[in-house]
Amino acid sequence: MEERKLIPIYVLGKKYMVPEGSTIITALEYAGFKLKKGVGCREGFCGACASLYRLPGDYRLHGGLGCQTVVVENMHIVQIPYTPAPKAVYDIEELEPDVSVFNRYYPELFRCVSCNTCTKICPQELNVMDYVNAMMRGDFETAAELSFDCLMCGLCSARCPAEISQFLCAILARRLYGKYLSKKGEFILQRIKEIEEGKYEEEFRRLMSLPLEELKKIYYERDLNLEIT
Repeated sequence: MEERKLIPIYVLGKKYMVPEGSTIITALEYAGFKLKKGVGCREGFCGACASLYRLPGDYRLHGGLGCQTVVVENMHIVQIPYTPAPKAVYDIEELEPDVSVFNRYYPELFRCVSCNTCTKICPQELNVMDYVNAMMRGDFETAAELSFDCLMCGLCSARCPAEISQFLCAILARRLYGKYLSKKGEFILQRIKEIEEGKYEEEFRRLMSLPLEELKKIYYERDLNLEIT
């Protein structure tokens, strides 16, 4: 087997030689880091591996997910597995879908200067600034739709000059939209009823008894084009 070329990268300012074509996560592990934080699903949908990096000859500070971002020669990297962002405590049953909820729980939202830095750094390429503006208008449907794929990585907040916790504001917007404004699908109520009646208990027990490799096979070969009945 042909050996992979090793290239230099810098992690927290220290130089390491890692295989070319590695993601940040696999490069860190190759370099000897034992990752207990800042790593999760490894496939790009949990948001645990937010990373900041600079590229040679580029003045800009970039952001990305460690499981998706491929290292390049002389790249300088640091992981930020948690972005300080105090989460407001509220009872959704006591709220109404009105812009005033943001004044009460996330007033920093209205400090937005529409610089678009949040959108530029989003690893999911979401229109973060657009959903922030939608929340400020009280347009919960647009905010919920535009922020639906948010991974909660915190990169938007880490780079925001107005110090907004965009991802936490978006959770509130989605909850309010889902609770009060979205159309209710009858099939969901039917599925809940079936679960409560134990319709799927036997299948659950069967799956729980299977070896891990067989479960993986079932998962990756599953049919995602099923019709909802």
